[in-house]
Amino acid sequence: MDLGLLTCTADIEGSGVCNSDVVNRVVTATLGGTCVVTSVHSVTLNWTASTTPNVAGYNVYRSATAGGPYTKLNTTLVVPTNYGDSTVTAGQTYYYVATAVDTNGNESANSNQAQAVIPTP
Repeated sequence: MDLGLLTCTADIEGSGVCNSDVVNRVVTATLGGTCVVTSVHSVTLNWTASTTPNVAGYNVYRSATAGGPYTKLNTTLVVPTNYGDSTVTAGQTYYYVATAVDTNGNESANSNQAQAVIPTP
């Protein structure tokens, strides 16, 4: 991207990357400051398929606190037994659980909690 006379090579495309931190970096670069390129982190979750009959898919939840409360990440049921979360922030720790949802809309109890520690760039 070009910011006035300065060239910035930061890649800010993608889901969840337009946040106040990115906006501040772009503004700083336009004012002659350094264009900071940060590492992009993500978490990939994998789980074993539920053996419950009639499973339609899964919901994936995340929290910044062990034990919740959790926020659902997906807007539609996740059909494969994996999920990628690219909305994480460097230096943070996240806790994930998944649930199985059957064809009648019944949701299982939470899975075991998984922890992801995101490195600082």
